[in-house]
Amino acid sequence: MSDLNKVKELRRATGAGFKDCNNALKEANGDIEKSIEILRIKGITKASKKMSRVANEGLVSMIENEKHTSMIEINCETDFVAKNQDFIEFVKELSVINNNVSSDLTKLNKTTMANSKTVEENLLNLISKIGEKIIIGRAVTFEKGNYQNFTYQHTIITENLSKLGVIVSLIADENNDKLQLFGKQLSMHIAASNPLAIDHKSINEDIITKENNIISEELANSGKPKEIIEKISLGRLNKFKMENSLLSQAWVMDPKKTVSEIISSLGIKGLKIINFSRIKIGE
Repeated sequence: MSDLNKVKELRRATGAGFKDCNNALKEANGDIEKSIEILRIKGITKASKKMSRVANEGLVSMIENEKHTSMIEINCETDFVAKNQDFIEFVKELSVINNNVSSDLTKLNKTTMANSKTVEENLLNLISKIGEKIIIGRAVTFEKGNYQNFTYQHTIITENLSKLGVIVSLIADENNDKLQLFGKQLSMHIAASNPLAIDHKSINEDIITKENNIISEELANSGKPKEIIEKISLGRLNKFKMENSLLSQAWVMDPKKTVSEIISSLGIKGLKIINFSRIKIGE
């Protein structure tokens, strides 16, 4: 095999550039297998350097089967790479694996992909090939069981791949068109309103503390009496909780009513929101 054909073969096998392949072949005295190993080692080195950069672009992939509904976020540095076919195919296969392992990222990283390499290995190879930081971000899996999972995707790139994804899980004693419509509308509401929790009691305490500190700092130099500051602070904090709790948010389809009021007005026996997740690229 000529040197040029060896370079072409090495490029097909690794996806690396012409110069890198040519240098690796020289270092390996023309041995393709050794060249692949050299490129892999160098690829890991290059990948580690890229990991200090910011990755605020990427894709959210959603998939479901009879048991699960899953969503996973894969981040990269640019929207250009997010539309790269190699990146898209990697995300699609990763989404299926994520659903199979119920979003256990440790298991996911060790899982073998279609090319007989692990997710970890393929990720490093993709970073080396594309030249950007690529990371596996947030991942969630909702069981179905007695629940119904409703989904919504916004800014869709291709089938099941988007920039924003929502899963919301509902339970009810009956299943009808009214429930199906509400589930779809609720997932759209969550996408638009970005609640932090189902109710105000479920908002993470760290978030509440941080918001309370921000409010206190804003009022510290207001010149108002301490008791007035405390009353204003409490009012603002309660408003923050209400605006960020799903059940007390204004319903996007009818802002004069809250989500809780809409649920009551539907008259669907046993209807309850069990859980939800919202993943948006860049947040």
